[in-house]
Amino acid sequence: QVQLVESGGGLVQAGGSLRLSCVASGSIFRVIEMGWYRQAPGMQRELVASITSGGSTNYINAVKGRFTISRDNAKNTLYMQMNSLKPEDTAVYYCNSPPVLRNWGQGTQVTISS
Repeated sequence: QVQLVESGGGLVQAGGSLRLSCVASGSIFRVIEMGWYRQAPGMQRELVASITSGGSTNYINAVKGRFTISRDNAKNTLYMQMNSLKPEDTAVYYCNSPPVLRNWGQGTQVTISS
């Protein structure tokens, strides 16, 4: 069953921008921490940004100042604005809840060309 649906990825030149979206099922969304993960070929999936139900955010150093995570609890939707994209950002991006870990969605492919 589909619990998380990611969208918004695409092919972008270095320096460009994308806005990712994730629609989550369940009324519990508004009270749990959510995050964006990414997985490049041959690499482990890593958490890159997270946001609490109250709006507190955290980012890995590689994306600080470039990515902004946000959420709309009324719409059960998680977002990530990605600016100044670099080739090393190329990966499949997934959303999930770090403390809950629902079934993974299909992810959305982000490819940055140089």
